[in-house]
Amino acid sequence: MGACFDGEGVNFAVFSAHAEKVELCLFSPDGRKEMARIALPERDGDIWHGHVGGLMPGTLYGFRVHGPYAPEQGHRFNPHKLLIDPYARALEGRLKWSDALMGYKVGSPRGDMSYDTRDSAFAVPKSVVVDTSFAWGDDAAPRVPPEAAVIYEAHVRGMTMLHPGVEKGLRGSFLGLASDAVIDHLQRLGITSIELLPVQAFADERFLIAKGLRNYWGYQTIGFFAPEPRYLAKGQVWEFQSMVRRFHAAGIEVILDVVYNHSGEGDEFGPTLSFRGFDNASYYRLLHGGRHYVNDTGTGNTLNLTHPMVLRMVMDSLRYWVEVCHVDGFRFDLATVLGREAHGFDPNGGFFDAIRQDPVLSRVKLIAEPWDIGPGGYQLGAYPHPFLEWNDRFRDGARRWWKGDPGMAPDLAKRLLGSAERFDHHGRGATSSVNFVTAHDGFTLEDVVSFTLKRNWANGEENRDGHHENHSDNLGVEGPTDDPAIRAARGLRKRNLLATLMLAQGVPMLLAGDEVGHSQGGNNNAYAQDNETTWIDWAAGDAGLADFVARLIALRRAHPVLRQRRFLHARPRPSDGLPDVAWRRADGQSPSAQDWHDPGFRCLGVELRMAAEGGDPGHCAIYAVFNTGAECVLRLPDTAPGWELILDTTRPEMLAEPGGPGTRAPAQSVLVFRSVDPRAGAFPGGKP
Repeated sequence: MGACFDGEGVNFAVFSAHAEKVELCLFSPDGRKEMARIALPERDGDIWHGHVGGLMPGTLYGFRVHGPYAPEQGHRFNPHKLLIDPYARALEGRLKWSDALMGYKVGSPRGDMSYDTRDSAFAVPKSVVVDTSFAWGDDAAPRVPPEAAVIYEAHVRGMTMLHPGVEKGLRGSFLGLASDAVIDHLQRLGITSIELLPVQAFADERFLIAKGLRNYWGYQTIGFFAPEPRYLAKGQVWEFQSMVRRFHAAGIEVILDVVYNHSGEGDEFGPTLSFRGFDNASYYRLLHGGRHYVNDTGTGNTLNLTHPMVLRMVMDSLRYWVEVCHVDGFRFDLATVLGREAHGFDPNGGFFDAIRQDPVLSRVKLIAEPWDIGPGGYQLGAYPHPFLEWNDRFRDGARRWWKGDPGMAPDLAKRLLGSAERFDHHGRGATSSVNFVTAHDGFTLEDVVSFTLKRNWANGEENRDGHHENHSDNLGVEGPTDDPAIRAARGLRKRNLLATLMLAQGVPMLLAGDEVGHSQGGNNNAYAQDNETTWIDWAAGDAGLADFVARLIALRRAHPVLRQRRFLHARPRPSDGLPDVAWRRADGQSPSAQDWHDPGFRCLGVELRMAAEGGDPGHCAIYAVFNTGAECVLRLPDTAPGWELILDTTRPEMLAEPGGPGTRAPAQSVLVFRSVDPRAGAFPGGKP
């Protein structure tokens, strides 16, 4: 499918079930002049194709598709509109907003039922014939096991635009992201996997351009095989491949945030750029009658993955990024859409069946955002193995515990054990939960502790957009402050949230910039802020906080008990008869039912060992204390010969010291102890 160079020319193949004719349009090297128009001569089933001899990589092209214009029947063919190849491997030129992009006459009293005859070629990016061969050398996928993964959610421009260590000409690009300075930072932190916000070619919405803004996040895809041109410093696909190779050489995986739930064409009043013009009735889910679109995504349209050729396009796209570009996994935006069949969400639906049996895709990381705005859209925990899932319950529970909301101890306990009530079924692992306290959508960590109210005025929507309930706390003053007491309290709150993230079972995800105190000024929906609001100010970053994050990740890596593949069920271990998990009050006693339901229960301890089912008894135990109340005296468990304090969030530079009678948990603190045998002077089994 798409444009395939074979050494003698290029073969073009596109899908349309309802077209009457498909024309290939060839353009001059600058994309301004249409040089030739050739009707594809062959049709096999619903695949239209033809070979054009003499064409070379670099050729610019597009399509015009003839067929009925009958919106009430779901058909919106209009050959006056140049179309992007759904399988284009690269795009040349920017989308130029014009009424000529619309298949209907803007302003007509008939609305989208009218028909526009203006040529849109001047305004549409041109598809590019690409030779995707690349000298990969000895490149090898890191294949980080989920239990060892620490994910870092990042934006190509946000990471690099203000980074002093990135060459100015490469800032905002894939090559800049793969620079030594960025890779060194990730390695110092201990990051194993970088998850990039959408990098497939996307559109800037017209209403944003009118406001002087642009699409920063990238959730308006118009090319599922093409890298976003604005991230290419030299305009070549090999730049993305080079980035992946450099990350792999550093032992870091590359995961892509992908948007297969909708396209950037919007609803019936949106532009005709590609899918709508090729076969609207096949590519999109339409309401009864066909004129209007199902909008389970909130963006105006929903791709129809129940159609075999649309599903094939998605699968071909995923395989392309793995096989040709060597990426290591995907995070699926609004993934419930992908599993929604005619009867509703189905974990055994066509998309899940296809991806799980695929010999290529079943081996990479698959992460679902388990919700959308459609019927039955919230599906946390309902995805099949091997999918991991973003866990918003962890985000909200951790924030509310440290904010001091009453009655949160039972919820914290669930989150620390990988939200087993959601994920412990059908043989799924304790790594099914991707835990996070912040993500691109919402407050940054700095803003979680600095603002109680969102400040999205710069988005031009009168602050109506974005989450209204953020479970945040300004700790005394709204926004930035020079008050040393408030700044210290905010620093401690950030360390407590980060420690909770890294001590929980599951896969931790860190938002880029949180480790250096990046703020978005209270904007919790910065999707249109491609500026200093979202660009990380590395020069002003908190180096001490970054050191603390690196220490947390190292602690997690050094203690397998903190990152287990199996869920813990408080069952006795065959090796020593001790339970693999035990909950404690400050006085060392097990909490009673009354304690768990006490809204004032503020100090929770958890004793962790390797799982009773198949765990390695040689690893030391961990005892972690989460105290959101006042200072209190601790009684450490008597299930180990001795305990060593290895983390105290109130003393971020503390190394290690003995723990015993009289040990105190400071107010608003996380403490971590590990078991030691003072007689041997070593950890049980000799393993750290």
